Amino acid sequence: MPDLLIELFSEEIPARMQAKASENLRKMVADGLVEAGLTYASAASFATPRRLALTIDGLTAESPDTREERRGPKVGAPDKAIDGFCRGAGVERSALETRDTGKGEFYFAVIARKGRKAPEIVAETLDRTIRNFPWPKSMRWGDGTLRWVRPLQSILCILTDEAGAEVVPFEIEGVTASNTTRGHRFMAPDAFSVANFDDYETKLKRAKVVLRADERADAIWHDATNRAFAAGLELVEDPGLLAEVAGLVEWPVVLMGEIGADFLGLPPEVLQTSMKEHQKFFSVRDPKSGRIVRFVTVANIEAPDDGATILAGNQKVLAARLSDAKFFWENDLRVAGAGMTPWLDALENVTFERRLGTQRDRIERIAALVREIAPLVGAEPDLAERAARVVKADLSSEMVYEFPELQGLMGRYYSEAAGLPAEVAAACQEHYSPLGPSDAVPSAAVSVAVALADKLDTLTGFWAIDEKPTGSKDPFALRRAALGVIRLILANGLETGLAGHLRQAAGLHRWADEQAPEQGVVDLVGFFHDRLKVHLRDEGVRYDVIDACLAMPGSDDLALLVKRAEALAAFLKTDDGENLLQGFKRANNILTQAEEKDGVEYSFGADRKFAEGPEEIALFDALDAADPRIAAAMQAENFAAAMGAMAGLRAPTDAFFDAVQVNADSGVVRRNRLNLLSRIRGLCLSVADLTRIEG
Repeated sequence: MPDLLIELFSEEIPARMQAKASENLRKMVADGLVEAGLTYASAASFATPRRLALTIDGLTAESPDTREERRGPKVGAPDKAIDGFCRGAGVERSALETRDTGKGEFYFAVIARKGRKAPEIVAETLDRTIRNFPWPKSMRWGDGTLRWVRPLQSILCILTDEAGAEVVPFEIEGVTASNTTRGHRFMAPDAFSVANFDDYETKLKRAKVVLRADERADAIWHDATNRAFAAGLELVEDPGLLAEVAGLVEWPVVLMGEIGADFLGLPPEVLQTSMKEHQKFFSVRDPKSGRIVRFVTVANIEAPDDGATILAGNQKVLAARLSDAKFFWENDLRVAGAGMTPWLDALENVTFERRLGTQRDRIERIAALVREIAPLVGAEPDLAERAARVVKADLSSEMVYEFPELQGLMGRYYSEAAGLPAEVAAACQEHYSPLGPSDAVPSAAVSVAVALADKLDTLTGFWAIDEKPTGSKDPFALRRAALGVIRLILANGLETGLAGHLRQAAGLHRWADEQAPEQGVVDLVGFFHDRLKVHLRDEGVRYDVIDACLAMPGSDDLALLVKRAEALAAFLKTDDGENLLQGFKRANNILTQAEEKDGVEYSFGADRKFAEGPEEIALFDALDAADPRIAAAMQAENFAAAMGAMAGLRAPTDAFFDAVQVNADSGVVRRNRLNLLSRIRGLCLSVADLTRIEG
């Protein structure tokens, strides 16, 4: 069984495309080989800035012979139908067989295919893969029609078995497959041949190319952290930048440089963002002061002067970039020190969304809404409104214009420079959070109030103009905003009806008609429920448990809803919970059938004097004991206690069904027992809608 090695060698592949391209190559080639009848043991793909590589081990040497039978039209069918069947099956009409199927005579085609050798199939699959490769962007060059991310320079394609390596006969747009490749562009540019994957990877490393992206990343991180540690400093972690830089070099060489003294007073986030965005530099921090004091860059070549010339050039370019950042910072501080009024005035000319007005309009809505929310979270309304009126001010600053990802954070710095209260400065940074499932949730009262008002205004606004998420499309990140509200409520234990706050927010927008705001609130509550289902499912809570709690009154109080769902989920995992559920379902089924048959509702109270036998009396006693306990627990919103009281019904309910016949001969006894079952159903349904629980 031969092993396959493919390399597609080109000009530089953008780092952001490499991982996906590597996976696409593996999938497209492997799937194509399997579809053609070959099997394999394992496959792995790799990417560097100049090459995509694929190795497939244990490939079968040829595809098997196949025989397929297809039933065609009925004998006597129109000629056009029969001819179409023959074309689809790839057989002549004279080769068709006639068979009686028991439902009449039909034509059958027997399609026999001879197996093919692996080289033929590999060449065919590789051609199709290259011509249909899904690059995000591609280009043509020369006179050919082939499109690739950058000009394709060579193709290595070999099959290796015990007899040695065989080049797969393959050519595309003048590029012919061979068993050769090249090393590093500058340090080892000469071509060399390879015999198999191990030989390929070993010779590449000798030629100053590290094939595996994770190995390049590990080398960068190891060398950079060691250099920083040796200087008494620490490297600032940035997994995204590490992955990107590993895609920019084939032979990483780590260098550490100095940041000019004039720039060390810039906020560390400004230094880090500027160096990352413009130069792809890592930041090096002084652990004592928290300041960024040096940078790490990764070269793609071993320089004879140990990188001194490279560092000098980098430091010169960095100084120019940081001079701009310093200019922005100093100008912004002057505006902030004057109260930020020019920035707030400028927001009158910044459109948030054409139909939702300007950022200044939005600030007015958030300021009005936050006064209503502030008492809920323990914030002082005047302070919360003051924060709401400045949290967007930094959008007009020069620094945020240059680095939009610093919005909020710069607002905090500028609020501090303006002498605003610490709670206001914190809200400037934190009101955007949480931005995703792993982002921290604010806990400071003013920050929480403004964050909620901001997100509720966004959601009701886009609902007002009928811009809702559809399918996988969510251009305004409304699902993220809803999840942010959910996490703010749950993390801070805010027990409140969401519908009321949505109604307040909706009232601040223009709607198409008078009925639309209320319907929008209903739709939005449903939207929150859908996002909450996803959130709780990720936390391990079953959908049917969530549905059982959503069906209860007050389900727009998300914190209480979650407490109920978690208590019910825990209860159903116990033997008492599982068995009581079965008892409830049995009682509910008997009741439902009896009510349909009799045309009445059995909910008028059972009378103990008609009870017969100890099991029936014990069930009366258990219900009498559980009823007030469950009611008190529900009143106190102690769902765990309510579930505990329900657990006490398990044993007497089981005993009742084992010993008592509900549909007794006596009509009085039968009705009394059905009303007794109604008490079971009513008590259980007062805690959660158990009819929605599966199983």
